[in-house]
Amino acid sequence: MKRSLAVALCVLTALAVTPRPTLAADASYRTLSAATNPDWMAPLPGATSLAALSIPGTHETMSTHGGILTQTQEDFGDSGGTLARQLTAGIRMIDIRARVNTGNTFTIHHGATYQNANFDDVLGKLGAFLAAHPGETVVLRLKQECTGELGSCTDVSGQAGFADIFDSYTARYPNLFWQPSVTRATGAATPALATVRGKVVLAVLNGPRGGVIEHYGLAQFAGWHDGSSTYVQDEYTVSSVGAIPTKRDQVRRFLDVTSAADRSTMYVNFASGASIFAQPQQVAGGAFGVQGVNPFLLTYLNEGPEVHTPVVRTGMLMLDFPGNGLIAKVIALNTAR
Repeated sequence: MKRSLAVALCVLTALAVTPRPTLAADASYRTLSAATNPDWMAPLPGATSLAALSIPGTHETMSTHGGILTQTQEDFGDSGGTLARQLTAGIRMIDIRARVNTGNTFTIHHGATYQNANFDDVLGKLGAFLAAHPGETVVLRLKQECTGELGSCTDVSGQAGFADIFDSYTARYPNLFWQPSVTRATGAATPALATVRGKVVLAVLNGPRGGVIEHYGLAQFAGWHDGSSTYVQDEYTVSSVGAIPTKRDQVRRFLDVTSAADRSTMYVNFASGASIFAQPQQVAGGAFGVQGVNPFLLTYLNEGPEVHTPVVRTGMLMLDFPGNGLIAKVIALNTAR
């Protein structure tokens, strides 16, 4: 959770704000349960670069608790149940936020809110899914969540460093990760799909205030900091519902860049955003007559050359409350060319 949003959450909690009604679901929004794409990568050529793919992902993958300013995904159960359903739906990039807890462990948080899951839950669900679907791969962004500031969490003192704890997990799950991506000393080159089938690929290990930890992940993302960078669009502050069109345009412009760029380069595009005056569900689904990012995306991806240059590659598209039609459209781009 970003710092400004974390502070806002505390303010609203103190004021006992009444939640707004849930927005109507559609093909782009809050219909993940209708999506079933557990093996969509398996038929793709093994020589395909991971960077060349269009991959549906989720922002704050595990965030289902804490109220309207914190929830970013539909709730399919604690202890990794939500992640498991997303994987079955076709989600292949996940965004996990961890707190350092007692016993040198990671618990999953969105800001101050514990999401009723631990990192073992995450790795267990990933391992079970990939064992059952060995033609797939999952890309992981892992971030140290706690800043110790108002509205955020605080890591438990007296524990090992974040990187050392992460290493202890990779040692306990030695066959789960694509090893070049979890090597502290050297960033990995972006792999071909055949190299990483049945594995988790760490894209980046982010610190709590931005920047990368050591050299974990893909070398291309050495400049991935808090917010946007060369290969990442993450303009996460949407100041009000009236600012949603600006966010839509940021996502659109980065989509166009990604679609036209060299296919050996990976791009990550966050469709998410929020503030005290624009809840994640409103940014994703729309509110007060303003079109949300998700329905805009589904329309934009379906439009042909008579409207604009068609998008042929989305890169990693990180979504809040994704719908089955939007997930299916992103996946379909991989076989449309």
